[in-house]
Amino acid sequence: MTRKRKTGELEAFDAAAAVFREHGGVLRTMEAMRHGVHPRTLYAMRDAGALERLGRGLDRLAELRRLANPDLVGVALHIPDGVLCLLSALAFHGITTEIPHEVYVALKRGAESRRLEYPPVRVFWFTGKAFTEGIEIHELDGVEVRVFGAAKSVADCFKYRNKLGLDVAIEPLRLYLRELQDQPDELVRLTRICRVEKVMRPYIEGLR
Repeated sequence: MTRKRKTGELEAFDAAAAVFREHGGVLRTMEAMRHGVHPRTLYAMRDAGALERLGRGLDRLAELRRLANPDLVGVALHIPDGVLCLLSALAFHGITTEIPHEVYVALKRGAESRRLEYPPVRVFWFTGKAFTEGIEIHELDGVEVRVFGAAKSVADCFKYRNKLGLDVAIEPLRLYLRELQDQPDELVRLTRICRVEKVMRPYIEGLR
């Protein structure tokens, strides 16, 4: 039997929901509290299904449209300084048949990595231009998500070929050259930044 909610609790729910709407429907627990939402109200809203957890300390109004990319959005909100990379970026750009079972995230070496309850995240540490070059910003479900571009992701896969496997790196290169033949200079530029130009050159020449 559903418990009938008191007027005061309903008013607290409505006020809290208004705060969430003012901030795009998503707030961290501490942010909600700073805006006057009592922790007891947050707990009650979660129990009632009015809020859904995107991860530890991160809530979203359940009334909003269902997320099309909940894993990527959740990681972007939890790790705003991160960049989707390697298999996650390749899957985003549609140039791999591999299905990533973790969200692959690049962080600048020395940055703090947050632990998430879900989804599973695999972090790779990048330095210098290998981290700053080739970043694209895409809006998913109203959230800005940082993703390495297709060419950068292909070059990165060759850089990490010993961890991912050479076959995993060759497939997206083949698809990239077939689908994005008008951007060879960008690929060459990024192979130099990632220091894999000599490694990739014979594969690029052989696949063209």
